[in-house]
Amino acid sequence: MAQAWRCSGLRWSASGPVLAWDGGRHSALTWGKRVAFAVAEGGVRTCVGARGHACPLGAVVPGRGTGARCEECARLDRAHSVAADTLADDPRPYRVYLAWFGPGMVKVGITGVARGPARLLEQGAVCFSWLGTGPLMAARRTEELLRAALRVPDRIPYADKRAVRAVLPETEAERAVELAELHGRAVALAGWPESLDREVFRPVDHVEVFGLAGAPAAFGEVSELVPGGVVSGELVAAAGPDLHLATEGGVVVLDTRFLPGWGLVPAEGRRFDVPVKVLKALRRTGEGAGVQDGLF
Repeated sequence: MAQAWRCSGLRWSASGPVLAWDGGRHSALTWGKRVAFAVAEGGVRTCVGARGHACPLGAVVPGRGTGARCEECARLDRAHSVAADTLADDPRPYRVYLAWFGPGMVKVGITGVARGPARLLEQGAVCFSWLGTGPLMAARRTEELLRAALRVPDRIPYADKRAVRAVLPETEAERAVELAELHGRAVALAGWPESLDREVFRPVDHVEVFGLAGAPAAFGEVSELVPGGVVSGELVAAAGPDLHLATEGGVVVLDTRFLPGWGLVPAEGRRFDVPVKVLKALRRTGEGAGVQDGLF
């Protein structure tokens, strides 16, 4: 029986997306590369633990979840995180950003200066601009200011992000229009923390980085992995945690957050038999009907 591998998630490097595996190995993903794996027969998806520690219960977690953690480990993983607002005395500088994912989809968020644009790549931001830089709590107050005064959300569901990737404006200038308008309104607001330095509008576009320019539209997305299920397709694009795979039935989006917790084994051929659902936008329009490095 082939050795089972365990994926720890998708990472974005300077050269593109990379799948990370337990034990420290990595698989670089390039356009046109075949991604092929099977979920081990008879296997179950188990909790990945928290903060480098194994789940003490060895809990089984749902195949449809994107967190791959049981309730207790999810709570421990979130504790003392920036997102949980438990690091008020963090001395590191932070940036506030505006991220655009498609028409009508702009969000505000914060990230550590040391991380550069990694957070935006991980979220699948098609275009973004920095808004300000300063201490953590000043960044948090600015984020709250935009939510309250301009009704800018701090979260956009991945299902909504996927639904608009096939209908993005063609040029960088067009993709930056909504972002520029909101950036102007944001910096004009009264009530900004004095310790946060405002930044001028400089849009950064990720369409080329994600491989979305000219890529065929996806018709569906994997809804979960199942024991014995097989995924196989050529990588045509990637955004955030999503891989766009060309299969014999068309392009399907695989959210790599479904991978952790499963035992995965190599697969050959073009078989694709895990549950797939039609993307939200297509439901509205009625459309849609070598040597391996680890697994890939």
